[in-house]
Amino acid sequence: MDDDNGEGVAIANLIGTDGHSIVGWVYCWTTGAHAVMWDVHGPQPVSEAWPDIDEEQKKEIDFDALTRIRRNDIG
Repeated sequence: MDDDNGEGVAIANLIGTDGHSIVGWVYCWTTGAHAVMWDVHGPQPVSEAWPDIDEEQKKEIDFDALTRIRRNDIG
C-alpha cells in the first residue's frame, strides 16, 4: 500500500500472544481512519502493538477486542 496513491500506510505491527510473532498490522489511511490488516492466517489474539499506538487509535480499532480473540472465534 502506498500513501502517495491515497492508500494506507502501516504504522504498527500487531504482536501475537507469544510475544514476538507479527499477526497483523495497524494501517492509517489518508482520511485519518485506522484499520487492522491480518496476516495470511486471519484474526489471531493480540498482546500488543509495536510501536505502541495512542489510546484514540486503540479505541478506533477496538484493541481491547483484539486482545480477547479466542482461537474458536476464528473460522
